[in-house]
Amino acid sequence: MSKVAILEDDIAIAGMYQFKLQQSGYEVAVAHNGKEGLELVISFRPDLILLDLMMPHMTGEQVLQEVRKAPWGANIKVIVLTNITRDEAPVGLHDLNVDQYIIKAQYTPAQVADIVDSVLGTTDRAK
Repeated sequence: MSKVAILEDDIAIAGMYQFKLQQSGYEVAVAHNGKEGLELVISFRPDLILLDLMMPHMTGEQVLQEVRKAPWGANIKVIVLTNITRDEAPVGLHDLNVDQYIIKAQYTPAQVADIVDSVLGTTDRAK
């Protein structure tokens, strides 16, 4: 079973994604701020991170910078899931090996689950 970490400060939004991804067969863990998110990623070692950019204590970019420093974190798949447009995104983000950049308001949780499938190459999950 693939593991997904959701780093999202909005509890309701995180819950929607968590529910849909668990329903789709993923093991899911959630953190609601950047500091907790980094600790979660270190302990949980997910296959993929759904990463909000604007979070308290550490931004998503700061979390990803720390994850990418570790040998085990270099190849974790990352989907940035934010309401910040690409033009407004931090300049250094493109150097941090992001697999997908999604504007939250434009995708349903089911569509996000399909994108997670695509990024992880998962085709046999429950629909």
